[in-house]
Amino acid sequence: MIRRQLFAAILAAPLVAQATGYPDRPITLVHGFNAGGNADVVARIIALPLSKELGQSVLVDPKAGAGGNLASGQVAKAPADGYTLILQTGGHAVSAAMMKKQPFDPLESFDWVSVVTKFPFVLAVNAESRFKNIKDVLVAAKAAPGTISFSSVGIGSTQHLSGELFQAAAGIELIHIPYKGGAAPLQDVLGGRVDLMFDSVTVTRTHIESGKLRGLGVTSTNRAPQLPSVPPMKDSVPGFEVTSWTGVAAPRGLPPAVAQRLHEALVKVLAQPDVVKQLEATGGVASPSSSGAEMKTFVQAQVSRWSKVVKDANIPMQ
Repeated sequence: MIRRQLFAAILAAPLVAQATGYPDRPITLVHGFNAGGNADVVARIIALPLSKELGQSVLVDPKAGAGGNLASGQVAKAPADGYTLILQTGGHAVSAAMMKKQPFDPLESFDWVSVVTKFPFVLAVNAESRFKNIKDVLVAAKAAPGTISFSSVGIGSTQHLSGELFQAAAGIELIHIPYKGGAAPLQDVLGGRVDLMFDSVTVTRTHIESGKLRGLGVTSTNRAPQLPSVPPMKDSVPGFEVTSWTGVAAPRGLPPAVAQRLHEALVKVLAQPDVVKQLEATGGVASPSSSGAEMKTFVQAQVSRWSKVVKDANIPMQ
C-alpha cells in the first residue's frame, strides 16, 4: 500500500510542480476570427488585466478560418499546460449544431474556464415601419403568415437561428432573407426592403439612437444596459431568450490547479469596473461563470438548443 501511494505521489509530482509555478512564461490567447473583429476586441480587453493578474504576458493570436473551427482544431491539439488558451464564441455552439462532422469534439476536446461576456441581439425594424412593438409583429404575422421578412448574414448564422427560434416560440411564420455576410442585411432593413432583422447591440445601437431603426426588443432576459429603453422580447413572447457569448477555454487535460488559477484570475478581471465598461462598449455584459464546470454546462445547453432549432426548422447541415 505504501509503495503504491509513493508511486502515485511520484507520478503526480510534475503536475504539482507545474501548477505551483504556473505561469512562468507568456500565455497565448487564440481566437478564430480576424484582427479588429468583435472577438479580437474582447480578447484584447481581457488580455492586459489578465497579464497583470497572472504575472505573465497574455498574447492575443487571431487565427481566422472556417468560422472559428480552424483555431478550435489547432488549440484542441495543443499541450494542456495552460499556455495556450482560446476565446470561444457563440459561433462555436452554432457550428457544432450545423456541422455533420468536426475534427474535434466541441465539448470534450476542451477544458472550460469561464464565460467572459453574453451578447443579446436586438429585433429591429426601419424607423418608418408599421411595427411599433413586438405585439404588432405577432398580430400581423398571425393574420398573414409568410408575408413578413427578416434578414440575416447567412443560413445557419446566429441571427438566422434567432429568427427561427422566434417563429417557433411565437407560433408565427416569417420569410428568411439570407445574405452572404457584409452590411446588406442591415442596409435592406434601413431601406425598407426587408421588414425585420436580428443583430447585435453594436450593429443596431447607432442607428436606433440616430432614429433610423426602431428597436422592438432585446433577446436577453433583462434590458441591455446599452439600450435601456428597449424591452426584453420575453415580455411579449414568454420564454424567448437568445444570447451569443464569448468565453475562455483550453485544451482538455489542464492540471486542476492550473485550471483553478486561470478561473480565479479571469473572474477577478471581469469584476474590474473598467473592464466591465469596455466590454459593454462591445455590446456585451461581463458574465463570469462560477466554475469551469458551469461554463461547460452552459456551452452544452447552447449546442443542444441550436441543434434542436436546426432540426425543427429543417436547416440542412453542412
